[in-house]
Amino acid sequence: MNFLHKTSLFVSLLALGLTACEPGDPNPPASDFNIADSDLKAVAVADEVMHAMGGRRAWDETRCISWNFFGRRTLLWDKQTGLCRIEFLNRPLKIIINTNDGSGKVLLDSVEQTDPDSLAKYLDIGKKIWINDAYWLVMPFKLKDSGVTLKYLGEKQTAQGEKADVLQMTFSKVGVTPDNKYHVWVDKKSRLVTQWAYFEKFTDEQPKIQNPWEQYRQYGKILLSESRGERGSMTPIQVMDAPPAGIFEKW
Repeated sequence: MNFLHKTSLFVSLLALGLTACEPGDPNPPASDFNIADSDLKAVAVADEVMHAMGGRRAWDETRCISWNFFGRRTLLWDKQTGLCRIEFLNRPLKIIINTNDGSGKVLLDSVEQTDPDSLAKYLDIGKKIWINDAYWLVMPFKLKDSGVTLKYLGEKQTAQGEKADVLQMTFSKVGVTPDNKYHVWVDKKSRLVTQWAYFEKFTDEQPKIQNPWEQYRQYGKILLSESRGERGSMTPIQVMDAPPAGIFEKW
């Protein structure tokens, strides 16, 4: 292979975001990831994050994740089927939703809801909760999702004074709040996300929320961050090869 051919191949791979991960574990973007408007440096950093978290293959092969969302509710998500069970800890409400098609069932005050309007209302709530709560747990695996544009903002320090590469995430026609933006700090040494900032509007100069991502721990084949600083913990967290029998059928 001559030099020009090698260079052309490298540029093509870089444009697809495939060079930063290990050769046997590429990290292709989602089909509608905005590669055209994303910075190549930002895409390369996103691939390094995926590799540091365990790798794309490990993430794809991770099937079930359960976690506690800051003491408010528990979730059990089957990535393979899209089913998610949500149990509120401060009110008598349970939701089982198929995150792919929005179908599911609801138990409110120990009564299964059958009224179409009530069912639709709570399933919509369940879908939005899953989108929000899962993002707080697994955002580093979703840096190259559909609708995302990544920009590299340079090297900055976290609130703890650690050096990091900072990425900006913006969105187009995805999720329930596409006007949001995030800044994501990626540690210079570990390549793990160590801080994020949430901006309600793309035009906002000051974030509405800023939290550290702390206490990484191995769960199955991947790393997950347990703590969001003063906001609280996501524990207990569990990764399973299959959902418990009947968990999405019985209350």
